[in-house]
Amino acid sequence: MRHTSDNPQQLNRRSILKSSAAIALQRLSMPMASSLGLMANAAAQSANDYKALVCVFLYGANDHYNTVIPYDLSTHNTYFNIRKGTVTAGSIYDGIAIPRDALTATALSTPLSGGRQMALNPEMTALKSVFENKRASVLMNIGPLLVPTTLAQYNNKSVPLPPKLFSHNDQQAYWQSSYQAEGAATGWGGRAADLLVSGNSRSALTCISVNGNALFLSGQNAISYKMSSTGATTVNAIKSKSLFGSASCANVLQTLITQSSGIPMANDYSTVTKRALDTYDGVLAAIGTSASATVNALFPTSATNTLSAQLKMVARLIEQQSMLGIKRQVFMVGMGGFDLHDFLPTQHPALLQKLSVSMKEFDDAMMALGKSNQVTTFTASDFGRTLASNGDGSDHGWGSHHFVMGGAVNGGQYFGIAPDIGLTHTQQVGSGRLLPSTAIEQLGAELATWFGVSSTDVKTVLPNASKFDLNKLGLFKS
Repeated sequence: MRHTSDNPQQLNRRSILKSSAAIALQRLSMPMASSLGLMANAAAQSANDYKALVCVFLYGANDHYNTVIPYDLSTHNTYFNIRKGTVTAGSIYDGIAIPRDALTATALSTPLSGGRQMALNPEMTALKSVFENKRASVLMNIGPLLVPTTLAQYNNKSVPLPPKLFSHNDQQAYWQSSYQAEGAATGWGGRAADLLVSGNSRSALTCISVNGNALFLSGQNAISYKMSSTGATTVNAIKSKSLFGSASCANVLQTLITQSSGIPMANDYSTVTKRALDTYDGVLAAIGTSASATVNALFPTSATNTLSAQLKMVARLIEQQSMLGIKRQVFMVGMGGFDLHDFLPTQHPALLQKLSVSMKEFDDAMMALGKSNQVTTFTASDFGRTLASNGDGSDHGWGSHHFVMGGAVNGGQYFGIAPDIGLTHTQQVGSGRLLPSTAIEQLGAELATWFGVSSTDVKTVLPNASKFDLNKLGLFKS
């Protein structure tokens, strides 16, 4: 297995450089070339209301087995016996297993078929309340697939498989692009936004990342606009109109970094820079330099929780979407630290606590702002983890469990097919690595349709979608 850095900024820098190179080379030899051609000819779709998608990316590959945990006695025993080990001092964990009595407060009231039950990690009481209030649901065993795949087909290599499975960079790129490993140029969030960007007065604010460069948000026309959790960014010398104490130097700098160029990559850089400078003043005028009292009170952990701070910025932008003239937006936020080959019992709980609290804060904020039914939030990650323990952590996997949240979501449910628990069943490919039963395209198709993409163009946004049975998850209320 290829193991690489899990710093999302490093990974994203690498991805964006490769993406820029691909743009400069006119995306030669890309399998998406024909679909991008179709995208250019796709009819722009109009929207009279406001809707937003928010992707929460968990960099490093979240351990889903200790996030959504078997709770009924039989399957919990199987899970526990596989993961148990030396009791971790000062912890509820036995090895990397969580005892059943520690899950009582986070056991989910909705059962699976056959009497099976699930619980969330003990640190996820906040998200548990969102689930019980039917505002969030669990998406079971989702991951990248090229075609529906059985264990026999995987073992025999009789069907095509996603490239470079179990590689961090490549699977992050595949999750976000839905068609290519590292080096992809566009993401399915950006391609969905391409079809609706014409309805936005400020097109630059259609796709916004509050977590660095984001492949997921890159489209042909809708290009990711990067912000920090404290606000829009700009070049200080240009903002202050002074460089080395000279206004003339500041003007020269502005000309240099925004002028057109005959070199494709340089021209792309200038275009992005000019767009950022032009957008800064509009964002500042709309959201100000600090959050409103309403939003500020709804994110009490934002001073110490980076994910909360990112979602707070998303809430500030959504609060002012009418002033900004926006009808459709796609956001991306994220947090790192999930590649826990070691220290899972000591590090994973704190990560999940921050995730849980942040999502609850954001859901509360959308309700307070009257945007609950218009905003859908979902989690994603590189891949899942092994059920088998490597002593103090888990190894790279494939399928994983995720969350979908919002007022329009059919809440308090499980979407997809719940896998068996064990190391030898036909829904895993070794060590409990789940063979996905739901493809990224199936999630993306329902999100894109809710967002306003036509059924015809869903297969342009997600070019591999025709290989799967779509609109069967039932994510949204009718």
